[in-house]
Amino acid sequence: MEWIMGFSAIALLILGLVGQGFEMRKIRLSTYRDDELASANIFMNKRNFKWYGIIGVGILLWYVAERM
Repeated sequence: MEWIMGFSAIALLILGLVGQGFEMRKIRLSTYRDDELASANIFMNKRNFKWYGIIGVGILLWYVAERM
């Protein structure tokens, strides 16, 4: 059972990180021109919070799987 939780935790973590990367790219392209640098406030965009939640669940599940 622990290895199922571990693999699912790793899958959630990877899904969250990759999804958040693509979301950040979409936010940057929709907000800024190509020659502009993005602001540090781009991390606080509300479209990122679902990815933060998935990453957090993955980390917690991984922790629980390691402690069982």
